[in-house]
Amino acid sequence: MLSTAENLAATSELALVRAAKMGDNRAFEELVRSYEHRIFKVANYIAQNREDAEDIVQDSFLKAYQNLAQFREESKFYTWLVRIVVNDALMKLRRRRMMKMISIDASPEHEENSLPIEIVDSRANPEQRLRQQQLQKHLTKAVRELRPLFRVVFVLRDVQGLSILETAEALNISVPLVKTRLLRARLKLRRRLDVHFGNPVTPPREGFATGLALRQTARL
Repeated sequence: MLSTAENLAATSELALVRAAKMGDNRAFEELVRSYEHRIFKVANYIAQNREDAEDIVQDSFLKAYQNLAQFREESKFYTWLVRIVVNDALMKLRRRRMMKMISIDASPEHEENSLPIEIVDSRANPEQRLRQQQLQKHLTKAVRELRPLFRVVFVLRDVQGLSILETAEALNISVPLVKTRLLRARLKLRRRLDVHFGNPVTPPREGFATGLALRQTARL
């Protein structure tokens, strides 16, 4: 059940969408401002390349504007927009792979373009902060090494904080498939982190089952 704040946000979003459909460019520009930052992070997590992510964002907003009439208002506008971004990002990865220019698995030379999954705990002591920094480093690397189809589910569900249903809608796949891919992504991440931290890996103040979600650490 949506909170009052969430209901107000949804109402405001819908009003902007309907105004944009009527030709109000300022309304669409407001939607762009509202979601540009979050959309860029989704694109960059998937593409693992900042310049590609910027192109994806530009193309995706253009496609959203051109196809706004096709948005049926049955889901959140952001969920519909994420679907466009994900499709564009995965298409760019496929083209990159076909051209054999850059591997879809991020390599060390591209680490500077990657967005770290930030783990912040103001109450942590120096030893805990060091462990958090180490966890952040290895988690970010492990996410980059996930296959794109697993990475995108993990990013939408556990980084962006979309619900299972919203993730399924954004990717246009079934809820069971989202759950399967998410479980496999989390298990792969756990195995990789276990190598560095021992078994089990437990982020500060969280069990791993929920810890890998890390929503509060990468809230956009």
